Amino acid sequence: MSLSETDKIKVEIEGHVAKLTLNNPPANTFTEESLREIPRILKKLDADKEIYALVVTGEGEKFFSAGADLKLFADGDKARAKLMAEVFGEAFEALSAWRGVSIAAINGYAMGGGLECALACDIRIVEEQAQLALPEATVGLLPCAGGTQNLTWLVGEGWAKRMILCGERVKADQALKIGLVEEVCPQGEALSKALELAHKVGKQSPSSVTACKKLIQNARSNPHAAGLPLERDLFVKLFDTQDQKEGVNAFLEKRSPSWKNQ
Repeated sequence: MSLSETDKIKVEIEGHVAKLTLNNPPANTFTEESLREIPRILKKLDADKEIYALVVTGEGEKFFSAGADLKLFADGDKARAKLMAEVFGEAFEALSAWRGVSIAAINGYAMGGGLECALACDIRIVEEQAQLALPEATVGLLPCAGGTQNLTWLVGEGWAKRMILCGERVKADQALKIGLVEEVCPQGEALSKALELAHKVGKQSPSSVTACKKLIQNARSNPHAAGLPLERDLFVKLFDTQDQKEGVNAFLEKRSPSWKNQ
């Protein structure tokens, strides 16, 4: 089964981890084709119960992704703008909702839709030379693929306004301080660090991870009090899975569990 039908996105499988590489040089910009491919790839990964984690990175040493190619919007075609906004949104919402753990290995500039892609991931690891920005307002546009919502959720209103309204670029060390990324690493090491973390996911019950991720993201849009009964409900539902029985018994028998993701 081919996981990607475009050479602009490369997919490789390593154990329980899928690696998705944005591959559209020189800046790894997104196209309609590559954006439509992302939900299709994620659907295939969902069907593979052996895949627990996903790492997203950019080809080359300079760019994670610069987002959309602005030539698409130069003629002011409103219909094209609507189409691209929809495919950007569908791609990154699918990434955010994916059942496993997604990690962005930010190996260079992450600008506009490139940063929005990283924001849709669960965890972000950035190389020390990288810069991150949502500069859409500088060219008369706005972040339309979750940028205004996801950035604000992560860093708070003040820093979201600095980055979006003032066009401020954030370097790696500052991104770590404000909570935009979870780890800064030396140049050339983001991918290996992300893969190392992704492989740790394999030690967790994938059924538990899916339930926990749902609960954590539920807190974005629902009151604290509403999440508490859901937490208890999903805890009980885990007892319908093979992984729950395997996990507890493996612990009691002092052996490593063999997860089934079901």
